[in-house]
Amino acid sequence: MKRFAFSLRLKLLIFSAFLLAIPYLSYQYVWQLESYLRVGQEQTLVGTARAVATALHERPALFDKQSAFLADIRPGTDLYAHKIQYPIKLDGDLSDWQDYQANMLAYGATNLVEQSAVYQTNSLSFKHMLGQYDTFLYAMFDVTDDSVVMRPQSSLRVDRNDYLQLAMLNASGRFERYIISPYASGWVNAYKLDVDTETINPIALETRIQGQWENTETGYQLELRFPTSMLSSKIAFALGDVDDPNTRQVKYVMGTANPTQSDSLGTVLVPSPEIERIVKGLKYSGARVWVVDKHMRVLARSGDIQDAQGIGLNANNVGQSDIGGSASDSAQIWDYLEQRILLPLYYKILTKPPTDFIDDLADAFALEGRDIAEALDGTPSTLWRLSSDDKAVILSAAHPIYIDEQVMGAVVVEQTTHGIRSLRNQALEKQFHFILAVIVIATLGLFLFASRISNRIRKLRDETEAAIDINGKIVGTMKPTNTRDEIGDLSRSFNQVLSKLSQYNQYLENMASRLSHELRTPVAVVNSSLDNLSLSDSQEDKDEYIGRAKQGIKRLSSILNSMSEATRLEQAISHNEAEEFDLVKLLTGCVKGYAMTYPEGNIQLNVQLDEALLKGSPEMFAQMLDKVVTNAVEFMNSGTPINIRLFKKASKFALSVTNSGPLLPENMNKQLLNSMISVRKSTTAEQAHLGLGLYVANMIAQYHGGHLTIENLPDHSGVIVLFELD
Repeated sequence: MKRFAFSLRLKLLIFSAFLLAIPYLSYQYVWQLESYLRVGQEQTLVGTARAVATALHERPALFDKQSAFLADIRPGTDLYAHKIQYPIKLDGDLSDWQDYQANMLAYGATNLVEQSAVYQTNSLSFKHMLGQYDTFLYAMFDVTDDSVVMRPQSSLRVDRNDYLQLAMLNASGRFERYIISPYASGWVNAYKLDVDTETINPIALETRIQGQWENTETGYQLELRFPTSMLSSKIAFALGDVDDPNTRQVKYVMGTANPTQSDSLGTVLVPSPEIERIVKGLKYSGARVWVVDKHMRVLARSGDIQDAQGIGLNANNVGQSDIGGSASDSAQIWDYLEQRILLPLYYKILTKPPTDFIDDLADAFALEGRDIAEALDGTPSTLWRLSSDDKAVILSAAHPIYIDEQVMGAVVVEQTTHGIRSLRNQALEKQFHFILAVIVIATLGLFLFASRISNRIRKLRDETEAAIDINGKIVGTMKPTNTRDEIGDLSRSFNQVLSKLSQYNQYLENMASRLSHELRTPVAVVNSSLDNLSLSDSQEDKDEYIGRAKQGIKRLSSILNSMSEATRLEQAISHNEAEEFDLVKLLTGCVKGYAMTYPEGNIQLNVQLDEALLKGSPEMFAQMLDKVVTNAVEFMNSGTPINIRLFKKASKFALSVTNSGPLLPENMNKQLLNSMISVRKSTTAEQAHLGLGLYVANMIAQYHGGHLTIENLPDHSGVIVLFELD
C-alpha cells in the first residue's frame, strides 16, 4: 500500500492553519473586553440610580399622597391607577381596555360586602381596573349578572335596582359617597349621597363623575371618568345586585371595600406627576427609570427599555464598511464582498442585538426582583435578567430612597446590553477584516515560500540524480548556488561531496592501472626468476634466481604493507591514549636521527620557541614527520638543504618543512593529501610508491588537532609542507 506523501507545501499549509488561532484569541479578547464594559455599565447604572435617589431623598410630600406610608397593602382593596396611553372613549364598549387586560382584577365571593342570600357565582361577579390619563381617573367594570334590574322611571329611590356606589375621601380629607343608578343603558352621571351612612339618599347630581352603562347578554359594562382632584388617596367601589324586579330586595353588595365605612376604604395609588416631572428628563439618558414605593408599586417611570441601549451608536455605521465613495468601483466591490460574504459569515458566530423584544414590564404597576428587595432593605443592588423571549439581556440597578432615615421606596434604572453588543460586533468586524487579510496574505506568502523552497529542493534533487548514473558512476557536475541559506549550504555541500566522490571514483578507476604498474615489475621478476630457475642446472645460477625471486616477493609484501598502513594507523589512533609531550625535544631527536639516515641530505632545524607542548602521541607525530621529510629528501635538489622550522603563528605554533626542487603540478596541492595520489614520474624496482605517505601524515596531523597543507614556495624554488593547529 502506497503511503501518502506530505509535501513541504502541504505541511506549511497545515502549519498555517494555526493562524486560525488569531481570530479565536481576538474573539476571546473582545468577549473579555465586553465583560469589562458590562462591569462599567453596571457601575454607571448604579451611579444613575444613586443620582436620581438623591433628588428624592427627604421629600415626604412626594410620597404622602401615594400611600407609601402604609404598613401593608390589601390586594383588590388598595388599588393602582394604571398609566394609560390615550383617553378612554366613554361608550360602554370595553375594547379600549383590551391592551390592559393583564391588569384587570377579578372580584367574587371573597369580595362580598353584604349578602342576604347564599352566594352563587353566576349571580354576580365582575372585573375591574383603574386607569389614569392626564388629570382624570378612568374606571371600568365588566359585570357578570344573571339578572340585570334597572331603576324604574318613576322611582325616586336609587337602591332598589342594580347600582354602583363609590366612596372616597376628598382632597380635604372629608368622607363622600356617590351612586350611579341608571334608568336604562346609556350615559350616566353620579348622585352625591347624604353623609348618613345608614341610608342611601341622593342629595345632588355630580356631573364630574361621568360614564356609560351598557347592558350585555351576561350582565352589563360600565365605564367611568372623574378628575383626580376629587379625592386624596382613599376610595372604594361597590356593586349592588337586585335580581327580583318585584321585591327589589338587594341580594348582594360586592366591591373593593365597604363604601359605608370611611376607615375601611382602600387606597388608590396614582403615578405621581411630581416624581414624573423629576425623572422626565432622564428619558434622554438612554435608560428606563422607575420609582417605586416600599410595596414595590410604581410611582413614576421615564424612558423606554427598547431604546435603553446603554452605549449610543450610530446605527448607520454598524456593520457598514469604512471605505467611502459610492462611485468608486473598488468601494462597491468591497461593499458587496463585506455585505454579501464576510458579514453573513461573521454572524454565524456573532449575535446581533434584536430590533425588538418582549417587554414584560411595559405596563407594570408593581415590580419585583432581588435587586429591588435588597434596595428596600437599604442596600444598592444590581440584577441581570433575560427578557421573556430570551432575546435581550437587561441590567437593572436599584437604590433606596430615604425619608427620615427610613427606606420609603427605591429608584430602579434599567438598560439593555444592545449598545455593548453592537460595539462588540463593530470591534469584531474590524478585527476579523484585519485578521482575514493577515491570514490570506500569510497563507499565500507561506504557500509561495514553500513552493520556492520545494522547487529549489527538487532542482537540487534533479541535479544530484543527473550527476550520478544508475550504476553509481559520476557522469556530471553540480553548479553550486550563491544563496546564503541552508539550501544554499546544502547545494555547496553536495557540490563538495560530489567533487570528492568524483576524485575517489577517479582514484578507484586509476587504482587498477596504478597497482598493475606497481605489481607488474615484481611479478615479472618472480616469474622470470622461476622460469630461469627451472631451466638452469648451475647451483650458482639457481641461487641468483632464487635471490631475485625473493626480492620480487619482498617488494610485493612492501606494497601490501603500504596499502594496509592507513588501516593499521586508524586502529592505532582509536586505541591510543593521548599524552602531553614537548615538540621541541621531539624535533631535536628526530633531526639527529635523520642526519644518520640521510647522510647525503643537509637537514637543518630552526626552533624559535623554548617549549611547545602538544597533546597526542609522540611516536605518531614522529611518524608523520618521517613521511614528510622522506618525501622532501626524495624531491630535493642535490646539495640544497631541507629546512625544518618551528615558530609561533598568531596565538598557536606551526611547523614547516621546506625543500628546494621540482614544483607541484597545478591544482595538485590538495589532492596530494588524498589516498594513493603520487606525482613521481618513475618508480625504482626496489621501492614501491603508492601515494599513501602524505595521506597517512595528514591523518596523524588531524589526530593532533591540526592539518597539513602543501604548497609551492612563493619564489617557485621548491615546496613547503606546513602543519598548523586548528
